[in-house]
Amino acid sequence: MKQCLACSMPIEDRELCAGGDIDAEFCLYCVNENGEVKSCDEVFQGGVDFFIQSANVDREFAEKIVRKNMNSLPYWQENKSDVLNGKEATDKEFGEILEKIQAEI
Repeated sequence: MKQCLACSMPIEDRELCAGGDIDAEFCLYCVNENGEVKSCDEVFQGGVDFFIQSANVDREFAEKIVRKNMNSLPYWQENKSDVLNGKEATDKEFGEILEKIQAEI
């Protein structure tokens, strides 16, 4: 399954792809209206908002989850930002939150 290079969201359908392009490497949430990848801060905040809403967790925990995820992605390893510094979720916490979200889908 294809995943967004900026947030790791599964890209299963054309409507989730940036610009509706099935060959896009990024999801529609991680690019701006010009088709450029959003800043690390913007993608980070979008991820935090997603986990707060979909997993019903507090902001601090959501930030740890998003940091863990984004720091694992090669795109952000090459495009570092200060927002990615700080506490990360453990592997166990990360796995559990992903399982919780997948169970609700």
